[in-house]
Amino acid sequence: MTKRSLRVMVVLFALLAFCFSSSQLSGQTLDKMKTQIQEKTLKNGMKFIVMEQHEAPVASFHVYADVGSAQEVEGITGISHILEHMAFKGTTTVGTKDYAVEVKVLDELDQVYEKLSREESQLKPDPERVKELKVRFEQLQQKAKEYVVTDEYSDLVMQQGDNSSNAYTSSDATQYIESLPANRLEFWMAITSDRFLNPVFREFYKERDVIMEERRLGLETQPIGKLLEDFEAAAFKAHPYHHEVIGHMSDLQRIRHQDVKDYFKKYYSPSNLTVAIVGDVDPQEVFKLAELYFERIPSGPRPEPLRTREPEQWGERRSTVKAQSQPVLIVGYHRPDVRHADNGALDALANIIGQGRSSRIWESLVKKEKAATQVGCFNGFPGDKYPNLIAFFSFTSKDKTAAQSLDLIDKEIEKIKKEPVSAQELAKYKQMTKKSLIGQMKSNARMAAQLTYYDVVQGDWRLLFDELANIDKITAADIQRVASTYLVATNRTVGEIIPEKN
Repeated sequence: MTKRSLRVMVVLFALLAFCFSSSQLSGQTLDKMKTQIQEKTLKNGMKFIVMEQHEAPVASFHVYADVGSAQEVEGITGISHILEHMAFKGTTTVGTKDYAVEVKVLDELDQVYEKLSREESQLKPDPERVKELKVRFEQLQQKAKEYVVTDEYSDLVMQQGDNSSNAYTSSDATQYIESLPANRLEFWMAITSDRFLNPVFREFYKERDVIMEERRLGLETQPIGKLLEDFEAAAFKAHPYHHEVIGHMSDLQRIRHQDVKDYFKKYYSPSNLTVAIVGDVDPQEVFKLAELYFERIPSGPRPEPLRTREPEQWGERRSTVKAQSQPVLIVGYHRPDVRHADNGALDALANIIGQGRSSRIWESLVKKEKAATQVGCFNGFPGDKYPNLIAFFSFTSKDKTAAQSLDLIDKEIEKIKKEPVSAQELAKYKQMTKKSLIGQMKSNARMAAQLTYYDVVQGDWRLLFDELANIDKITAADIQRVASTYLVATNRTVGEIIPEKN
């Protein structure tokens, strides 16, 4: 045995020993953590998951609305993201100087907008009528502004100790996040329940314009944004993963105030909301306050599950964008949703072949062949609740082409199909993944996010505590099998930025 082989063996055994010991220790810790969690579903269907963590007098609050851009239909794409913005605009008591007067102005504003939209959609719009309605519309916008207390919701939360109140919309969900001193529990209950019981989507038209500008600056003027939008549209011909979270510009221009109200009523019923609270709290106190504040919200039916499924792909698809940019390549292969038994092996495959500077495609494309300056692989794009993609990307080097990058990525994929990954690669993946998972559990905010995700998407928050064991079960043969099953040319979409010539 050579000295090099001996060193490899020593490192391998050390990794395996560490993984075994960490699994044992973290397994004991996870069993204890599980006992710290309690749950309660209110009479109106809203679910609360509470985990006691008394290390510091703080708590994190995570509201998971089971609605994202995947729930949107043609004509209202982008509405989930709009509603996320609107959730910070206040209620009948927060964000207003006089709601009784304000609501009348808002109603008239909507009426004028409807008349303006109808007139502009005529085959021969009356220019004078359009001008008159636009003037009146602007007057009402200014009048409505007089009653707005700007950012009052955010200011109230900040005054109580949260400097990081946030929200985000994805393809699969809309999530609202706060972290506060633990003795502000009842404050959070009061203000958040009011947010979902008495929302007022004030400044709707102004905020819609902000989002349209966000689309212009973040997508339409960015080569990568253009590539991703066209790539997703090519990869998904039926499933709503085919459109970006921000929506199409024409839809944003025409979404109405009433559309948002209707969407909220459908997807923000208590039965479609899950809350996780992690920190220095007493679960029984949480449940008592939840009944007091959140059971005020009328129950509603849980939205019907998404009907559309992406059909089988019959051949490779291509999407190209011309832009003033270096060549960029993205390749996506269809894969099942996150609940599928192959998910763990696909995650390991993505990590070993394309995540980090020690990954196979980094070694090949960046270090050895100098064909790219940046490469990577992400698993679960653009979401993972429904069947999605495992995707590779490459930013090509000067005087190199996307075709060269694709050829090199293909060669690495074929190697994994023919030869199992090494024991060292697999051990490293397991060590890193388990370390990351355990690290997330040490954070109140991340733990709250994990609990809501596992409960809504995976079906039960308890499944989170099976992840370490699931990671350990992944074998080299599993990785080889999923590579052969899913990473085939007929199952992929190739997107490319072609540089424009000056």
